[in-house]
Amino acid sequence: MKRLEFSLLMGGVILNALAQLLLKIGAKPLQALPLSQLWPQLPNLMTRPAVLAALCCYGLSVVVWFAALSKVAVSIAYPMLSIGYVITALLAWWLLGETPTLLRWIGMAVIIIGVSLVAHS
Repeated sequence: MKRLEFSLLMGGVILNALAQLLLKIGAKPLQALPLSQLWPQLPNLMTRPAVLAALCCYGLSVVVWFAALSKVAVSIAYPMLSIGYVITALLAWWLLGETPTLLRWIGMAVIIIGVSLVAHS
């Protein structure tokens, strides 16, 4: 895989991971509410800066993903999305204080090995 192709794939993955973290940050004030009260809060939620930034990240990730798919076979590109689980978990650990368990660390290692095998195939 060429450097540009890998960069496009990872750019899309990173933007998607950032969007997930921003959604978590945007939804944090609602965590104490019961599910029945979340729906009425949706308009307020959608105008939160973190949620708006998340939606922008998603939009940009789609554009980057289009560019990546124009260069890379989908059978290689799609499995690369799995690295997003690792990036999201590591960023959540670093930025949100979510501590991965031993099993999560092992799972992330398996994902990295799998993605490496796909990338080098």
